[in-house]
Amino acid sequence: MSSKEKSSQVSGFYKLSIEKRIEFVQQFASLSKEEAQVFSSSLDVETADRMIENALGTFELPLGIAVNFIINGKEYLIPMATEESSVVAAASNAAKFARIHGGFATECSDPLMIGQMQLLRVNDVATAAQTIMNHKKQLLQLANAQDKILVTLGGGAKDIEVRILDSPLGKMIVAHLIVDVRDAMGANAVNTMCEALAPMLEELTGGKIRLKILSNLADRRIVKAKAVFDNKKMGGDQVVDAFLESYTLASIDPYRAATHNKGIMNGIDSLIIATGNDFRAIEAGAHAYAARNGHYTSLTNYHKDKEGNLVGEIELPMAVGIVGGASSIHPKAKLCQKILGLTTAKELGEIAASLGLAQNFAAVFALSTVGIQKGHMSLHAKNIAIMAGATGELIDKIADNMVEEGNVKLDRAKELISSFK
Repeated sequence: MSSKEKSSQVSGFYKLSIEKRIEFVQQFASLSKEEAQVFSSSLDVETADRMIENALGTFELPLGIAVNFIINGKEYLIPMATEESSVVAAASNAAKFARIHGGFATECSDPLMIGQMQLLRVNDVATAAQTIMNHKKQLLQLANAQDKILVTLGGGAKDIEVRILDSPLGKMIVAHLIVDVRDAMGANAVNTMCEALAPMLEELTGGKIRLKILSNLADRRIVKAKAVFDNKKMGGDQVVDAFLESYTLASIDPYRAATHNKGIMNGIDSLIIATGNDFRAIEAGAHAYAARNGHYTSLTNYHKDKEGNLVGEIELPMAVGIVGGASSIHPKAKLCQKILGLTTAKELGEIAASLGLAQNFAAVFALSTVGIQKGHMSLHAKNIAIMAGATGELIDKIADNMVEEGNVKLDRAKELISSFK
């Protein structure tokens, strides 16, 4: 499969055997035979023991591939590690809708992360804040001396900001160190710089530094994605209007917005895990960003264009990396990055935002038409069948019967197993 022939559009990918799916991905991503074999291997215990403390073994998640994605004109197969039924299929289906009008278009800001340094017991906070700003050049030089390699790559500490906050402890100063972390997630680099600045800040202000740590509200590192979902493919004006009515609740009500955004993270988290990144940091930043204007709301926006097509947009922080951490250690994480063809962390962030938008479109589309349970039930029924003791071909038979009856329950699965014996 040459680069010109590459297409992520696959009809009936789910019908292929696992071997055939691996073969397709191997050709698409130009994987070696040895790399393809990593799909069926597990993380070795020795590596796991180096990654965390008190390791006992490993815990596997299903790893799937979302197909049909075009992002900024490039074809992508997107690896997703998740245990939730129908997530991979839903993302793939949404990407098929978006392909009609060219797929997903994205934009991304520079990879700027924020390090916070909390100053307490400052007698004159206004004077202290000004003193910090007067010494910005020296502070930035000290910060950049901690990571000269990052600076040579075009990154490093770029700015310092000072905030004065009221608190039950009285007024405190919080200094923000703005750091361009390039292709890393950035926590280690930023935390090291903040630690180095603490003594100098205490000397300048006469205060006491308490916290000095990265913020996961990475609102300087924003990714936006946009797609047009075809009116006819969706089923016409009535369906588009039903979608917009459903979305509107998420835009005004935090109870709905929480579930709405959780659906977005179903997709994003799956990719973040598959590439060895910190999904908890991404989650924290996304939900905090959703409440940035004083009320919690949707991370996506939707409207109709002049032709009646549905236009979807998403905007959220995306602190991801392709160097350092598990992304550089875990064999499957490295393989997933190769499948994506990543060259920068920026590209990974753009893929993640596109996937989140696709996942959200699929969920709201299902909710506003057939309901969310239809897609979930088939895979859920298989899980119930396995729990009841079904094996081999009997799993699908039991699951199909339960879905057809509309009775997906453990006791019914056991009854059906008995009847097939």
